[in-house]
Amino acid sequence: MRLYNTLSGKIEEFKPIKPNEVSMYVCGPTVYNHAHIGNARPIIVFDTLRRLFEAQGYTVKYVSNYTDVDDKIIKKAHEENVAEGVVSARYIEAYQKVRDSLNTEPLFATPRVTETMDEIIHFIDELVKTGHAYQVGGDVYFRVGSVPSYGSFSKQNLEDLQVGARIEENTKKENPLDFALWKETDMGIKWQSPWGEGRPGWHTECVVMIHKEFGDQIDIHGGGMDLRFPHHENEVAQSQALFHNSIAHYWLHNAMININGEKMSKSLGNVSWAKDVIEKLGADLVRWLMLSVHYRGELNFSDETIETARKELDKVRTPMKQAYIKSQLANVTVIGCDEDAVKRFIDAMNDDLNTPNGYAEIYETVKKLNQALRQREIQWNQVGAEVGALEKMLEVLGIRLPKVTLSEDDKQVFAEWNAAKAAKDFAQADVKRAILIERGLM
Repeated sequence: MRLYNTLSGKIEEFKPIKPNEVSMYVCGPTVYNHAHIGNARPIIVFDTLRRLFEAQGYTVKYVSNYTDVDDKIIKKAHEENVAEGVVSARYIEAYQKVRDSLNTEPLFATPRVTETMDEIIHFIDELVKTGHAYQVGGDVYFRVGSVPSYGSFSKQNLEDLQVGARIEENTKKENPLDFALWKETDMGIKWQSPWGEGRPGWHTECVVMIHKEFGDQIDIHGGGMDLRFPHHENEVAQSQALFHNSIAHYWLHNAMININGEKMSKSLGNVSWAKDVIEKLGADLVRWLMLSVHYRGELNFSDETIETARKELDKVRTPMKQAYIKSQLANVTVIGCDEDAVKRFIDAMNDDLNTPNGYAEIYETVKKLNQALRQREIQWNQVGAEVGALEKMLEVLGIRLPKVTLSEDDKQVFAEWNAAKAAKDFAQADVKRAILIERGLM
């Protein structure tokens, strides 16, 4: 497998730290509201990457966190006159429902900031003791100048950054780019620390949770491109300071989603909640559309792209459904797998999770299945081989199979439909056909 590594700016051969094992961490949500459709993209992308690894025999330890303490959560709790934990619990449950509805595999762990506070405080204390952080009153800041490579991860020009930072300069800081590790507060939930009561800064939380779950370094760290700077740059800086590494060997970032060609934003009023989109379109169509574009390319969510994806998915699922139905009507067990087709699919996907090329292999297999089903004398071995291959491909993509189990009554209606057609009793044939359509069998 080859992956584009943000750290190096190159596509590299994937080599795990431990043979046949993959450690992967993806930044999770700050749970102050429902997940929007843009949040669903990393859910789908990294679940698919995990499935691709597993299809090749890897054991994947996949962790994603919940940021359950944040100014936005505190503000929401204040507006609703409830505890912060009530707000975070509500949206954690809602987010998990989105993950479940998208047919994602269970995560190994879902650490929360509030459950990692002792480790976070200890980590910050170590940064202070080693000179990489400093205290100003009840606040603690990371000393960016202590890491000479700062800015290189996200390919930032430090001079330009400093000019921008000075616009909102905090006179407490030694350097405008220094970022908060601990913030003194008298509002909302807070914890006792060596620097007084407060709560942690966002950028330090993921580093600590990764270290707690995995140790010093992992194979893959993922997230959206919007996290490259400052969040991931600051994660790398802290890890370089204490552990002398970049946290992960491979950093992967998915691109953003546009709505009807425009950036999704509250100001434009085009934010769509993931739960609503999934309910309207169905999880399989959402996954198919999300994966139809390479994960590093921008994805446009529009009526046109949705309809295109719907037609493409139907072209895959319909012949599979026909194969399941026809085989049962013929009392044939469809078995087998075109392993060569599966290998071509895996090879295509292994090129930096190239889902569009993977789709091309699916379409070739569908073409062969359609040809087999159109034969006067159906060759069930070939049907079984192509269906078996498609089942494995769709499993990697997380698309549910269109499997059908016919009841005896279903088989009877099919028999009556065929008899009516043979007798040219088209009115009766239409009646039986309508029944089959209503049952989702045509």
